[in-house]
Amino acid sequence: MKFDRWGNRLYTGETSYDVVGRRRTWYVIAAVVLLISIGALGIRGLNLGIDFTGGASFQISNIGGDVDESLADAAVTDVIGASEVQATTIGGDSLRVRTGEVTTAQSQEIVDSLAQAYEVDPGEITSSFIGPTWGEQVSQRALQSLVVFLVLVGLVIAVYFRTWKMAVAALVALAHDLVITVGIYALIGLEVTPSTIIGFLTILGYSLYDTVVVFDKVRENTEDVTDSTTETYSEAANRAVNQTMVRSINTSIVALLPVASILFIGALLLGAGTLLDLSLALFIGIAVGTYSSIFLATPLLVHLREREEPLVKHARKVEARRAAHPVPAGGVALAEQDDETDLADRRTLLADKQLGQRTQPKRPPRRRR
Repeated sequence: MKFDRWGNRLYTGETSYDVVGRRRTWYVIAAVVLLISIGALGIRGLNLGIDFTGGASFQISNIGGDVDESLADAAVTDVIGASEVQATTIGGDSLRVRTGEVTTAQSQEIVDSLAQAYEVDPGEITSSFIGPTWGEQVSQRALQSLVVFLVLVGLVIAVYFRTWKMAVAALVALAHDLVITVGIYALIGLEVTPSTIIGFLTILGYSLYDTVVVFDKVRENTEDVTDSTTETYSEAANRAVNQTMVRSINTSIVALLPVASILFIGALLLGAGTLLDLSLALFIGIAVGTYSSIFLATPLLVHLREREEPLVKHARKVEARRAAHPVPAGGVALAEQDDETDLADRRTLLADKQLGQRTQPKRPPRRRR
């Protein structure tokens, strides 16, 4: 089936997936992944860069021939002994070398050693020092920004959708995306830099945008759901997820393509370290955010709202009507059994087998003049 036709069938109801009804499955998957992520954070921890731990950075420009990163490791080791050295190729003819904290004298010796190893003039090497205090300030500002962001987001969503339960569901999805992304960094041992923190914060905005779009469709489908006699709140919400599924996938693909280009072409081939830090966080976060907006946010919202007294009474009314008017094999719409049913309610009652356009009234054939 072509993708566009599949999307049309999802929107019209000819094809339907019971996403909300299988929410326990999605909860289990989310719980397992979250436990793995939290375990990785607790056991392995994050591999913080020198921007957070403190250290020195040396950048060598205009290197002739191939850039051999192992020469940098040997040159620094000759000066300060065994130490953690991180060498990253930048642009093909430049190299960035990061070490732990060194003295001013050791810094000059490292510059001379690197110049000799790569046969460049010492003037082509720039050095800078970063203290751990700067990294602590970055972390504190990031946490402050995160708290303010979450509070404001919760208030805006609660006011816009007129229910705090949508705000809770959206914030849980955001926390899910952030914890998993950070957990993957801890599990693989990827270095966390200020660019990575920027990527983490960017993930929140993307995930929230996708979730709000789905919630807006949920609100549209469920606005007058208690007046219907053929569909419960959970079924209307599930229909909204199906109708926005293709849009979420398309948006994610469009967002992932340039990020993947930066990640695989710009970072891996050209060796742009800063781009790698930012694009990798975005790539992981966008993929996880797409999953949570479809399989976590709306099922959680339904879980929170379906126990409200008006919705409980409405669900019983729908079940009673279905019991009085059972659907025969083949899925005949209830509207065909009751002439008094509104045209807006003419849809099948079988879960996951909505008839969609087949339940719409047929137009009379045009008369030929």
